[in-house]
Amino acid sequence: MDFLWSAEQEQIRDAVQRACAPFDDDYWLKKDRDGGFPHDFHQALAEAGWLGIAMPEEFGGAGLGITEAALMMHTISATGAGLSGASAVHMNIFGLHPAVVFGTDEQRQRWLPPLIAGRDKACFGVTEPNAGLNTLKLQTRAVREGDVYVVHGQKVFISTAQVANKILLLARTRPVEECQGTEGLSLFYTDLDRSRIAVTEIEKMGRKCVDTNQLFIDGLRIPVQDRIGEEGKGFSYILHGLNPERILIAAEAVGLGRAALARATQYANERVVFDRPIGQNQGVQHPLAQAWMGLEAAHLMVQKAAFLYDKGLPCGAEANAAKYLAAEACAKACETAIFTHGGMGYAKEFHVERYMRESWIPRLAPVSPQLIMCFIAEKVLGLPKSY
Repeated sequence: MDFLWSAEQEQIRDAVQRACAPFDDDYWLKKDRDGGFPHDFHQALAEAGWLGIAMPEEFGGAGLGITEAALMMHTISATGAGLSGASAVHMNIFGLHPAVVFGTDEQRQRWLPPLIAGRDKACFGVTEPNAGLNTLKLQTRAVREGDVYVVHGQKVFISTAQVANKILLLARTRPVEECQGTEGLSLFYTDLDRSRIAVTEIEKMGRKCVDTNQLFIDGLRIPVQDRIGEEGKGFSYILHGLNPERILIAAEAVGLGRAALARATQYANERVVFDRPIGQNQGVQHPLAQAWMGLEAAHLMVQKAAFLYDKGLPCGAEANAAKYLAAEACAKACETAIFTHGGMGYAKEFHVERYMRESWIPRLAPVSPQLIMCFIAEKVLGLPKSY
């Protein structure tokens, strides 16, 4: 078992760091204050070829695995870009995986190159106000009329919809009462037609520059050729992207926690009180050491989950565990960074309060910690299903 990065993976890390270097802490602090999607950051990564890291080479991607994609997302977050930087490109990495696996050659040729080049921006339209994590109860309806589907419904917590021109949309093509199991939902990748989709931004605690929205869909017309795979099989297609998503957000959480820990240790070395650096005090040292150990342990689970996924092996338990452990370790590291800074930790100019606000994202999304524990209890420990 080899825990060392390969030479190629080290090159990926170094190159991503170089691409992120112009977008320093002051850049992200300004974005946190003023908002506005980081188009220049997104385009810089596109021009460097990173948006297609896990996409097939024949469509302009790098053809690498989730292991390399997780390394990239971790590196972006750890530079201090945090979840703001990671979320700006997150959808590109995992979002169209169902299209890669289940789309036709014509669809992949039409959809993937513009996304990889940064010309298209996509959002992920699944969650609904009255369904939450119970995806099989989605109500947004897509009714076929000849060669188009006409869609009506609502979506919520849809990131980047303010700037996206494409949407990966899960909608019901058969009424829920007529369906058994996971059938009845269909998956589409289509134009985000703003004459038929009203996008309303949700103000939130952090990550101001990457918008989160509620969508009101009224008569959106989707050509049949924009449906991915078979009608009614959309839920099973979405499942193929869930484990990569959990692995990537876990990697981002570890990166954010490490950014916070780096700032905290630097401050602990430099801040002198009672004629000694505060980092000389065990009351400061020990929480920082605990934060390091928590992040290291979470990172190992991220690596294991990514390794299993890339080998085509079952990884649901590991992907969910990685997401849970990384989110908790990240939150603890960010909290510790604020405590280390004392009152200055509450000041925006020291950045760690921004990290703390962003650390809530991997704890809450894309699945709650409680549901992860239910999954582990049922699927790993063999306990009765609780929901």
